[in-house]
Amino acid sequence: MSLRKHWKKIVVAVAGVLVVADIGAGIFFYNLAIKRGPKDFLEGNSDLEVSQETMDELLEGKWRQWVRGQDFEELSMKSRDGIELRGYYLAAKKPTDKLVILTHGYLGHAKQMGLYGQYYHDVLGYNIFMPDARGHGDSAGDYYGFGWPDRLDLIDWTKKLLERDGADTKVVYHGLSMGAATVLMASGEKDLPKAVKAIIADSPYTDVYNLFAYQMKRMYHLPAFPVLDTTSVVTNMRAGYRLREASALKEVERSDVPMLIIHGKADTFVPTRMAQELQDHAGGKAELMLIDDANHGEGYVKEKARYQKRLEKFLRENVQ
Repeated sequence: MSLRKHWKKIVVAVAGVLVVADIGAGIFFYNLAIKRGPKDFLEGNSDLEVSQETMDELLEGKWRQWVRGQDFEELSMKSRDGIELRGYYLAAKKPTDKLVILTHGYLGHAKQMGLYGQYYHDVLGYNIFMPDARGHGDSAGDYYGFGWPDRLDLIDWTKKLLERDGADTKVVYHGLSMGAATVLMASGEKDLPKAVKAIIADSPYTDVYNLFAYQMKRMYHLPAFPVLDTTSVVTNMRAGYRLREASALKEVERSDVPMLIIHGKADTFVPTRMAQELQDHAGGKAELMLIDDANHGEGYVKEKARYQKRLEKFLRENVQ
């Protein structure tokens, strides 16, 4: 055997091993982050550490008792790709033409948005609707959409609720983390109902690929390429979307819906720069509210009075 043939075999063998390893890594990271199920890798993640004040409010806040005391109407809907979805509707105490749809974060569920829902319902007098995203809570689905397929679910929920409450209903979207990305990803869609008058996005990310790239570097000290690109192929095969296409940034460029983007300056799970990028790329009016010393998703608890004041001003100016 010539030396050249010998080296060719070695190169082919090494290349084959690398390809198999890359495919295995893509499947591993799909199962790790996107497949529905427990996510032990997030336990003890320092990027998700919040203050004791926030933890107490999230676990034992009075809003939880409020949620348990409400007589929510459970609604159901089948998604465009056949997934059975669930959501919870609560009418305002007095008749109103205003509705807020509250979208929760990754691994959360609908009624966790009662943290905000209580304020919308009891103080602002809104009808509220809180859907379980696909793969979460009582909704079906064996994967997490990170906002991309969920954006179409949100639009279809909106249309369903407009049929119920009337075409003159004024709709507000308010999302947290993955839910914030969801409302922004819906913002530029051509079939977004004109009834959507304002969007509040608390702790959003620009797009799924760059979010994963950031987190892979922090958690695993790995570069994005080629593992994330292979993960994207696996995700497209199993969940029907690609990581790069799941972009809030591209959607906000096409949107003229007024937006209020909120982010903690101390957010290490989703970098604050992503909020600035989203504001910079918005096609219409976009405000940015940054909250000192707030990690991921804890702005409402850390500065509740300021948050509510800014929210009320934004809604007053954009939801007539």
